[in-house]
Amino acid sequence: LNFQLNPPMAKLMRVTRGSAFLVAVDIRKDSPTFGKWVSVKLSAENKWMLWVPPGFAHGFLTLEDDTILSYKCTNTYEPSCDRGIIWNDSDLAISWPITNPIVSEKDNSSPPLKKYRGDFSLVKK
Repeated sequence: LNFQLNPPMAKLMRVTRGSAFLVAVDIRKDSPTFGKWVSVKLSAENKWMLWVPPGFAHGFLTLEDDTILSYKCTNTYEPSCDRGIIWNDSDLAISWPITNPIVSEKDNSSPPLKKYRGDFSLVKK
């Protein structure tokens, strides 16, 4: 589950080929829904899009080979501000539709959300 600190970044996401399961998690420090998540299946067939506002982390799982996921971002990517939350954080209990995914080393070594709990002045509303 990825997010950017400063500048915070919102994303409009869509699948142009194949299908994917997308998740957005509220990580805004003072939000009443902090730590809550939503999910949606996007596909080239259903043509849906997902808006992930600033202050949310997001992740995805491709459901078909050769899936293409496109992003429209509100800010430029800043590698030094890139952060992550482990995809299978037990406190979030995301219902991923797979039990043994292939995950990048970077994403698999991200900390749980509670690591950031005391330092979410980083994430603006």
